[in-house]
Amino acid sequence: MLYLTLRQYEYVCAIAQAGSLSAASNALNVSQPALSAALTRIEAHLGQTLFLRRRGAALALTPQGRDFAFRARALLDQAAGLETPGADPTGPQRLVLACFTDLAPFLLAPALKLLRDALPGLQISFRTAAFAPLTEALTSGEADLALTYDLGLDAGFQRVELARLTPHVLTPPDHPLAHSAEVTLEDVARHPLILSQEGLSVQHMLGLFRRRGLAPVVAHRAGSLELLRSLAANGEGVGLAYSLPPGACSYDGLSLASTAIAGADAQEPVILACHGAAALGPVAEAARTVLAEHLRFGSA
Repeated sequence: MLYLTLRQYEYVCAIAQAGSLSAASNALNVSQPALSAALTRIEAHLGQTLFLRRRGAALALTPQGRDFAFRARALLDQAAGLETPGADPTGPQRLVLACFTDLAPFLLAPALKLLRDALPGLQISFRTAAFAPLTEALTSGEADLALTYDLGLDAGFQRVELARLTPHVLTPPDHPLAHSAEVTLEDVARHPLILSQEGLSVQHMLGLFRRRGLAPVVAHRAGSLELLRSLAANGEGVGLAYSLPPGACSYDGLSLASTAIAGADAQEPVILACHGAAALGPVAEAARTVLAEHLRFGSA
């Protein structure tokens, strides 16, 4: 039986880190044609595709490639440890955690703290992103786990529900909608709306109204949650959001009222997601267990 060499494992890890053959070849001091040929031989030996080749785009790890690169990195770390007296023979363990942009101020830091306390040897990096880049990061293997709303993910993703949030309307305190304990979508549809400019978020919010035969007017699409809150506090329309920072002021110091929208069907799950095409590595599985058991929205 033929085996891959440590050098070939190093090739895969370098390509995975660099995202292109040209950058990896420079890092390894190997010609690009030689590296490309080596990768072809490695994939043929394994009988599986490790990287997606897309014209004009960076090489992306397949789910199988992500698992192989993870294990290859661990093997290289162990090999290096054999040559370093006193080194940890298991080598460093790594995890990439992604988080939807609006949820990051609420969930990311508590998640990192939980993971560092429960898995002290783990090297954690994170990224925040909108829905589409976040989904791509999970699919390509650039991220192991993601904290997000359950929007835009198909059946190929595994989910653990962490919370179920109710949408709120954001208005100045003297706005008519601010005088009730909760309001209906029919009440809200009578006023111009301020929504996120994130495409999936807009589709979801407007879908809540369409299911009731309502067609509200959208006054603004805000590029951030805090801009949405500021526009609402200044009377530019009624803001709609699931994420509610503590406090009753916008960034510009104006008072802001929040009122829940009635109806359980308007609630949206906050989930811990991973791509389900390949089994998680042991490190990512341990991290998922920690977050699923202990992370809750509002735990910051």
